[in-house]
Amino acid sequence: MVFAVGPVAPLGAREFMIFLLQVALLLLLALLLGELASRLKLPPIVGELCAGVLAGPSVLAQLSPGLSDWLLPRSVAQFHLLDAAGQIGVLLLVGLTGISMDLGLARRYGFTAARVSIAGIVIPLSLGVLTGLALPESLVPDGADRSTFVLFLGVAMGVSAIPVLAKTLMDMNLLQRDIGQLTLSAVLIDDIVGWLLLSVVSAMATTGVRAGEVALSFGYLGLVIVCAVVAYPLVGRALRLADASDRRAGGGSGTTIAVVTTLLLLSSAATQAMKLEAVFGALVAGMVIGRSPALDHAKLGPLRGVVRAVFAPLFFATAGLRMDLTALGRPKVLLVGVSVLAAAVVGKFLGAYLGARLSRLGHWEAAALGAGMNARGVIEVIIAMVGLRLGVLSAEMYTIIILVAIVTSLMAPPFLRVCMARVETTPEELQRAERAHSVRLREADEVA
Repeated sequence: MVFAVGPVAPLGAREFMIFLLQVALLLLLALLLGELASRLKLPPIVGELCAGVLAGPSVLAQLSPGLSDWLLPRSVAQFHLLDAAGQIGVLLLVGLTGISMDLGLARRYGFTAARVSIAGIVIPLSLGVLTGLALPESLVPDGADRSTFVLFLGVAMGVSAIPVLAKTLMDMNLLQRDIGQLTLSAVLIDDIVGWLLLSVVSAMATTGVRAGEVALSFGYLGLVIVCAVVAYPLVGRALRLADASDRRAGGGSGTTIAVVTTLLLLSSAATQAMKLEAVFGALVAGMVIGRSPALDHAKLGPLRGVVRAVFAPLFFATAGLRMDLTALGRPKVLLVGVSVLAAAVVGKFLGAYLGARLSRLGHWEAAALGAGMNARGVIEVIIAMVGLRLGVLSAEMYTIIILVAIVTSLMAPPFLRVCMARVETTPEELQRAERAHSVRLREADEVA
C-alpha cells in the first residue's frame, strides 16, 4: 500500500517555532516552580500547575494580551500540537504508575483495606452526585448531558492519588507504619475502581446514557480484563526477547524501554477505540507489564526519569494553561468552588473514617486514613483534563476541580502529622523501620 502524503501540507515554520517555544517556556517554568514548591515542602505538581496558570489566561493574558496571543495563539491546530505532547506524557505516567502498583499490598490488608476503600469511594461519590444535581445549569457545558456531568463530578470527588500519597508518606517517614501501609492499600483499590468508573462515565459521555450503550461499555470492560489475562504470557515473551536484544547490544535498556512504551501506547489506543479512555488502557497494560517476572524494573529507570522530568511537568503545565482563575471573581462561581471543595473534603474524610471505624481501628488511626486519602493530586488533574476534552466539564468547573486537587494535596501532610502524633508506634513498626534503614545504608555503601 502506498500512502498518499503528497497533498498533506507540512507543518509551517512559524507554527513549529511557536510550538518549540511553548514547550521550552512551559518546561522552564514547570522546573523552576516545581523546585520552589519542593523547597517549600509542597508537592511539585503544585508548582507545575502554576507554570501553566502564569502562562495562561489567568495571568499572562491579563498582563500582556499581545504577548499571550503571539505565544499561545487561539488556533485549535496549534494548541493540539502542545496537547498531543502532554497526552503522550500522561499515558506514559499512568502506565508507569500501573507498573509500580504493589497489588500484594492490597491482598495483605484484605478486607480492612477493601472496607476503607469502598466507603472512601461510595460516600464522596454520592456527595459529589448530590452536589452536581444542586449546581446551576449555567455551569454545565452546552450540549452536555446533565446526568453524565453529575456522574463525572461524583467520580472526580471519589478518587485519591497514590503517587502524591506515597511521596507524602515517604517524606513523613510513615511508609513503615501500619497506617501508612493500610492507607496505601486502600488508595490502590481506590485508584483501580476510580479508573474503571472513569472509563464507564467517559463512554457514556461519547455514546450516550442509553441502557444498551452503558451495557456495551461494561462489556468492553470485561473484554479488556479478558485481554489482559490472555496477553500476560505474550507480554512476558516480548519482554524476554527485548532483554535478550539488550544483552546482544552490550547491555543497556533501549529495547526494553521501546517495547514497554509500545505496549502502553497500543493498549491506550485499544481502550480509546472502545471509548473507555486511553489512560485506562495505559493503566491496565502497566499492571500487566509490572506483574511479569520477565521485567527488569531497573531497566525502566531512564524512562521514568524522562517522564518525571519532562513529559509529566509538560502535561501538568498544559493543564494549568486551561485554568482561568478570573472566573472565581464571579460570586456564583466562587460559591460553587467552595461548596465543591467542602463536599470533596468532607465526603472523602467521612468515608475513609467510617470504613476504618467499621474495621475496628481507633479514632486517630481512622482520622489519619481520612486525612491521607483526601490527597487527590495527579489523578484528579487527569480526570479533569478528560472531562474538559470530552465536553463534560465547563472551563469554570474544570478550574474548580483542579483547585480541589491542589488544596486537598496541600491539606494532607499537616492533618496526617496531627493525627499520627497521637498514634502509638508498635514494636513491629520499629523493627520494620530498622530493617528499612539498614537496607538504605547498604545501598548507600554500594553506591559509594
